[in-house]
Amino acid sequence: MFKRKILDYIYKHKLIPEKSSLVAGVSGGPDSLVLLHFLNSVKDELEFKLVVAHVDHMFRGEESYQDYLFVESVCREWDIPFEGKRINVPEYMDISGESTQNAARDLRYSFFKDVMNKYKSSLLVLGHHGDDQIETMLMRITRGASGMARAGIPAKRRFHDGWVIRPFLVASKNELINYAKENGLEPRLDPSNEKDVYLRNRFRHSVLPFLKSENPRSHEHYQRFSEELFEDEAFLQELAAKHIEDIWIEKQDGYASIKLERLQLMPKPLQRRAIQLILDYLYTERPSSLSALHIDQLFALFFCPQPSAELHLPAGLYAEKSYQTGIFRFFQPERPEYSLHLQIPGDNILPNGYKIKAQYINGEIPDSYGNDSFIIPALTSDLPLIVRTRKDGDRISIKGLGGSKKLKDIFIDEKIPKSRRNDWPVVMNQRGEILWLPGLKKSDQAVDKSRDGQSFIFLKYKKLKSSRGQ
Repeated sequence: MFKRKILDYIYKHKLIPEKSSLVAGVSGGPDSLVLLHFLNSVKDELEFKLVVAHVDHMFRGEESYQDYLFVESVCREWDIPFEGKRINVPEYMDISGESTQNAARDLRYSFFKDVMNKYKSSLLVLGHHGDDQIETMLMRITRGASGMARAGIPAKRRFHDGWVIRPFLVASKNELINYAKENGLEPRLDPSNEKDVYLRNRFRHSVLPFLKSENPRSHEHYQRFSEELFEDEAFLQELAAKHIEDIWIEKQDGYASIKLERLQLMPKPLQRRAIQLILDYLYTERPSSLSALHIDQLFALFFCPQPSAELHLPAGLYAEKSYQTGIFRFFQPERPEYSLHLQIPGDNILPNGYKIKAQYINGEIPDSYGNDSFIIPALTSDLPLIVRTRKDGDRISIKGLGGSKKLKDIFIDEKIPKSRRNDWPVVMNQRGEILWLPGLKKSDQAVDKSRDGQSFIFLKYKKLKSSRGQ
């Protein structure tokens, strides 16, 4: 029954084409372990290859490491390729200032991309189920989400060079638990899932039981509602995209202006979608605080009788009405340009709230080190090294790329907010060659292997703990 239900869902949404290569994200918990067992049981029938990706976020010390070892042992027992990584998320949070969930998600999905590349896979499979769908939709509606966000979790969405797919959205948590019991599966349990400090857990423990008591199959109705919302929203956005070309006056990086008279002539449902498309164009990364309330405020701004007014939106975006023109622009406080000689050895304090620690080292170089560090031979480093703000046209010869890339494009690709780009440090040598974009990219002059008897310059980019800078 369960198997047929999931297979029908896979076929309906064309989730797994023949001869596919799948990367399954497996934590070791009930949902992901059932997903792994199910996929392993149908891989010959559906003709796909399967590999497991597991991340230990290192939040729970030895306990989470045991999750890692558990998933590894299951894969060994079931003869499934395993790729695991231990990532110190708490340390990353200290450096980046990201929240727990955002930091863990960003690093986890970055690892998933690496595994997909390694195995030439175009599909990442995750174990979200129908109860997760209910929780997500209710949470987003409660927060005031708009557009596609209200539809919850899609069965299939673009990710990296392929897709994220979720074949269990049609099933309930109880169905997964029953499947685990019937197949003798003993998953690992994360105690944090019981803590009501997390919003999702509060919905799970307080709201979901009531809905299930009213209708045990409520997850199926929410899933159907979700699919209808995705289809309806896609149709309306397509219509809005056809109309929006008539309302643009100007659009460029971080700025847009529109004809308000033309916007007002559009049907109201398309007006809302047009504003959504404008915001999607402007925001490199959509702020989580952006909600339907802001769309309502934009309409009040643009269609009020006053000839001019201004509205502040999340992440420093300003919306302005000037007679019959609507203007969107990002606020960027003026920050002075700087150019400093790096003191080696020494702690070089930067205006953006970070520092570059510079020192000479001899001996072994770490097998791998991230983009927040940079190592170069001392004898060929063309001292002095200089750290400065970016300039128009700056390019870097990226390590492993075989060519150069504009710093502007790197910031866009890495989703660095516009407000942080102007004072982001750029490290170059005396000849003016850009060596390092701290935290983002290293040039092809970076050293990654030890050389006997040679001295190196080691640079480390770190956030100042006492700083309130970005």
